[in-house]
Amino acid sequence: MKEGPDIARIGMLIGDPARANMLTALMAGQALTASELAQAAGVALPTASAHLGKLEDGGLITQRKQGRHRYFALSADTASLLESIMGFAAKRGHLRHRPGPKDPALRQARICYDHLAGDLGVRMLDSLVENGSIVADGETLDLTAHGQQYVCDMGIDLDALRSPRRPLCKSCLDWSERRSHLAGTLGKALLGHVLAEGWARRDADSRAIRFNRTGLGKFHALFPVSEADAA
Repeated sequence: MKEGPDIARIGMLIGDPARANMLTALMAGQALTASELAQAAGVALPTASAHLGKLEDGGLITQRKQGRHRYFALSADTASLLESIMGFAAKRGHLRHRPGPKDPALRQARICYDHLAGDLGVRMLDSLVENGSIVADGETLDLTAHGQQYVCDMGIDLDALRSPRRPLCKSCLDWSERRSHLAGTLGKALLGHVLAEGWARRDADSRAIRFNRTGLGKFHALFPVSEADAA
């Protein structure tokens, strides 16, 4: 008898196209209903419910009831797993191409589970590395003493971000830019800072993060990069 973790089961759960579309939709970081996930997967509601049951039994999603509705969401562990798989696929050129124009708003800034992705997400990490706040060693990211002060000066409580279950800084390969953006609890906190300051808002109908003109200027001032990196 084979012993050890059953990766085949996890692979089977994620590998089904309808379930993969549902999990990708949940990467926006919002809890969604079965009807919303059925639409994302392109399947009928009874079929979606069956898929959701399998994902929940496999520990990939959780659900909570609010009034008459049930909402489904990813756990942090599942989001981290999907980030790794998406990065692996993008790095090897395994991308899905859908017909129609590519949304420039999604390419500029979007949410990846709970942190900033897209061109501005990559820019933010580039800036933090360039100014000495983060040291990058391959895919490993570490916050420096300078970085700790830089984050604290923004009003972010660094101690509250430290967790035994999730890294403070994590590299996440951006599928549109093919370079890394910042994930982890710090990535989440920095996106929260951008939204709390009113520089941008989450698009209700997509994963796009839309910056206003003033907010975009302040973002660029806080996270400047050299012309070579910005190009």
